[in-house]
Amino acid sequence: MAKSYVKFETPKDVQAKALEAITVAADTGRIRKGTNEATKAIESGNATLVVIAEDVDPEEVVMHLPMICGEKNVPYCYVPTRKELGTAAGLTVPSAAIAIEKAGNAAELVKSIVEKIGKSAPKVEAKAHVPAVHEAKKEEKKEAPAEKKEKPAKADKPKKEGAEGEKKEKAPKKAKKE
Repeated sequence: MAKSYVKFETPKDVQAKALEAITVAADTGRIRKGTNEATKAIESGNATLVVIAEDVDPEEVVMHLPMICGEKNVPYCYVPTRKELGTAAGLTVPSAAIAIEKAGNAAELVKSIVEKIGKSAPKVEAKAHVPAVHEAKKEEKKEAPAEKKEKPAKADKPKKEGAEGEKKEKAPKKAKKE
């Protein structure tokens, strides 16, 4: 069963190139390992390529990545397993997502991957859908301007008084010795 976050099928040759690019970039460039780090790289605009594993469970862990990649115009692709992705990054544990920030010696490889992905990946609409209920509320607010409440004048405010009804006096400040 295909996962709901997998938006398109990545060709086998692109998957192999993506794993190779991660390995080279880990040695000569900079990569961000894991979903949280990949998300940060995408949002900051530093990611040049994001690789997501197809076997992530629960899906919610990486479900947001294709959407924010689309919003930030960051190319992304999928590889079959988390284990392959972690191994390519030089980790002993599986990884759900990897972002390449600086490709290093893998720059040409990343460029060729991005060109191939651009042809096969669907365009993701960056604008989030606003439900009709929220749009109706916005229109109501525009039509009926809020009434301004008048603030009471300063003279209307009660003065602070002591226990006997007299004004409290401040103690005189002591002069500083020089």
